[in-house]
Amino acid sequence: MRNNQAFVAFTLEQLDGLGGVSARAMFGGHGLYRNGRMFALVADDVLYLKANDANRPLLEAQGGQPFKPFADKKMVMPYIEVPVDLLEDADRLVELAHTALAAAMAAPPPPKRRRAK
Repeated sequence: MRNNQAFVAFTLEQLDGLGGVSARAMFGGHGLYRNGRMFALVADDVLYLKANDANRPLLEAQGGQPFKPFADKKMVMPYIEVPVDLLEDADRLVELAHTALAAAMAAPPPPKRRRAK
């Protein structure tokens, strides 16, 4: 799940209209965050947006597939692929990213990590 840094930078540039988006490396990929909430991820140079019951039909209608972190397992995560043509349309991408951010905000916050003593 390695990412090309240029692709991550391009993705952040395309999401500039959302404002305040940052990327953090994780497990060979990158999580995309706004206001402390992960709303998207980049894996193998593919952008995936957070999905829930409210925005999943919209994201799937764009032609996106669910994120499968392991090709040999049935497990899927609640993120939907953004097709390349949408990635190149910054205005449309930002519209879709707003729905992903709403999905991230509707989800329960991640548990806080306990510091070792």
